[in-house]
Amino acid sequence: MLLPYFQKEYIEAGCDEAGRGCLAGPVFAAAVILPENFSHPLLNDSKKINEKDRFQLRDMVEREALAFAVASVDHEEIDKINILNASIKAMHLALGQLSVRPGFIIIDGNRFKPYGNLTHQCIIKGDSKYYSIAAASILAKTYRDEYMLNLAAEYPQYDWKSNKGYPTIKHRNAVIAHGLTPFHRKTFRISDPQLTLALFSEQN
Repeated sequence: MLLPYFQKEYIEAGCDEAGRGCLAGPVFAAAVILPENFSHPLLNDSKKINEKDRFQLRDMVEREALAFAVASVDHEEIDKINILNASIKAMHLALGQLSVRPGFIIIDGNRFKPYGNLTHQCIIKGDSKYYSIAAASILAKTYRDEYMLNLAAEYPQYDWKSNKGYPTIKHRNAVIAHGLTPFHRKTFRISDPQLTLALFSEQN
C-alpha cells in the first residue's frame, strides 16, 4: 500500500517523468495533486502495471485528482540541454500548469532543481512509495506512449508500436538499416559498435 503524502502541512504535488532512456521522441512529465485521504489498491509505479490498466488508471487519476498537468520537452531541446535538464524542465512546465498551486513537491528520483520558492523532496523509487508520484508516473507514461504510437504509424520500421522509442535491439537495428528519423535524439548513443556483435550472437 502506497503512502498518501510525505508531509501534511502544505498542499503536496507529486512529479515524475517518462522517456528519459528513449532514443527518440520527447520526454514527458506530469504533476499531480491528490485529495489528502486518497487511496487506490491498483495505483503504483507505471512500470509495474500493464498497458491496459495504465490507461484505466489514467482515467481514474484525472477524475479524482484535485489538479493534474502533463508537459513535454521535445527531442531537439533534449539534444541542446541534455536529458536530465530536459526532464526537470518538463516537470517544471507541468507544475506551472497546475490549476491548484502546491506548497510542497515530491519528485521521483534523486535529481531536481528548485521550482520557484517551493520546498521539494527527491525520493528514490518514489513512484512505488507515494500515490501522487505514482499517479504522475501513470500520466507521463500513458501520454508519452500515445505520442509514440501516433508516430509509429509514420515510421513502422522502427517498431515504436512495441518499444515506444526505447533502445531495444530491434530499434537499434532499424536505425543501422534505415538511419535516423527526424524524431531521434542525435546526442544519444543510438548505434553502439557492440550492437553488430550482439546481433550476430543472437542470430547464431
